[in-house]
Amino acid sequence: MKLLNRDSSDFLYQQIIEFIDGQQSQGLLRPGDKLPSLRKLSKQLEISVPTVKQAYIELERQGRVSARPQSGYYLQAQQVRTLQPRPSKWAGSKPTEVKCRSLIEQVHDAVHLPNSVALGISNPVHAHPPDKALARLMRSVISKYAEKAVSYGPVNGDAKLRMQLAYRYQEQGTVVNYQDMVITNGAQEALSIALQCVAEKGDVIAIESPCFFGLIELIESLGMKAIEVYTCTEDGVCLQELEKTLTKHPVKACLFSTAINNPLGSLMTNHQRQQLVALLESHDIPLIEDDAYGDLYFDGTRPKPAQLYSEKGLVLTCSSFSKTAAPGYRVGWLIPGKYEEQAKRIKRAQSCSTPMLQQWTLTEYLLSGEYDRHVAVLRKKLIYNCERMRALIAEHFPEETCISKPQGGSVLWVRCRSSVNTSDFFQDAIARGVSFAPGGIFSPSGKYRNYMRISFGVKWNDQIVQAVKALGELVKIQQEKQHN
Repeated sequence: MKLLNRDSSDFLYQQIIEFIDGQQSQGLLRPGDKLPSLRKLSKQLEISVPTVKQAYIELERQGRVSARPQSGYYLQAQQVRTLQPRPSKWAGSKPTEVKCRSLIEQVHDAVHLPNSVALGISNPVHAHPPDKALARLMRSVISKYAEKAVSYGPVNGDAKLRMQLAYRYQEQGTVVNYQDMVITNGAQEALSIALQCVAEKGDVIAIESPCFFGLIELIESLGMKAIEVYTCTEDGVCLQELEKTLTKHPVKACLFSTAINNPLGSLMTNHQRQQLVALLESHDIPLIEDDAYGDLYFDGTRPKPAQLYSEKGLVLTCSSFSKTAAPGYRVGWLIPGKYEEQAKRIKRAQSCSTPMLQQWTLTEYLLSGEYDRHVAVLRKKLIYNCERMRALIAEHFPEETCISKPQGGSVLWVRCRSSVNTSDFFQDAIARGVSFAPGGIFSPSGKYRNYMRISFGVKWNDQIVQAVKALGELVKIQQEKQHN
């Protein structure tokens, strides 16, 4: 099939770019789609592989496609204003009590409204649910364990599951003793236990800014105070700002998501993570590492846990299966570092144990290899959804809107004009059948009022398109009100 004109004055690689343009304009290629392989397009257009590669490299130079190692080339969202780092705008912070509890409650309630598109929750599993595989494994577990399945389990969780998790950390180069680990009711309980191990009521906890509102509310519930540290949209928490904070304020501990921040999707390099641990341990300050999104990186290899770089045992790693496999199972874990005894004592007093049926099911899921296959597919779905959502927001929101380009996870951080307060139209969005997370709840001091978090961890359908269109209309209405 000859689709190129060899008599044209245009270079052949330019004609290939025009061919890709035509595919996109006809809707045959959409943001997030993988372009045909070099060999496939070479054969289709009856042209050499190097010529096709030259076209793809030029498209990559223009920022229209991205190359992923051992995967191929993917179409990027166009006409998107990408959210850039703004360190010069950072005015520092001071210890603060949370003041946005009411709005956080509204965001949680909106997730469960009937006939509503929930773009305010970060639930990556929606994009590729493993429910059938888990249901099959759970039936097998029930038949195998019978009465034991409804009994109390060990305080620190099933030994077999802890061993499997320890093996996985070992594969990443991190030596973990499975006997030290504590299985928890989701990552939230792991974080709660970790905070109680290293701090008390009234103590100051350093957090990223912006920071997942669930962590802010957790700190408040324990009677502690949060102090915000500037966090870059690309590289994560700024070490220079953190060092300033440590010298000015009595920080008792730090709680950071170094591998895929929520809501930014930023990612510290392994070297930066190593520097972070060295800085904190030089001050004898514990680091609570929220690693819930670590498996949902988009490119390269999985980021190393900060636990790997600890020399004093001051890193406590918290994670769970909630973002990768089964949010409803509520199975997480804590690697407590030198705080093992305190962690087990708090777990015993707080919830006694974690349901065994879910633990056994997830153990079988890991052992079968199905978990890794599932996560590999889930990452691909999320990468695809990310570009589609960025393109959709760019199409329906005001042109001044800036959108993050996350390096993993399942959410976008969207900045509107400074005059817009996204919480002002939250209820209007609910009335239109869509929910989102207003930016103000991601800061205990009320920053980010003109921001919003939108999830792309969804099963894509026409309702998603209409929901984003409705949000765009509300932003435009808000802008017009402020302008008038």
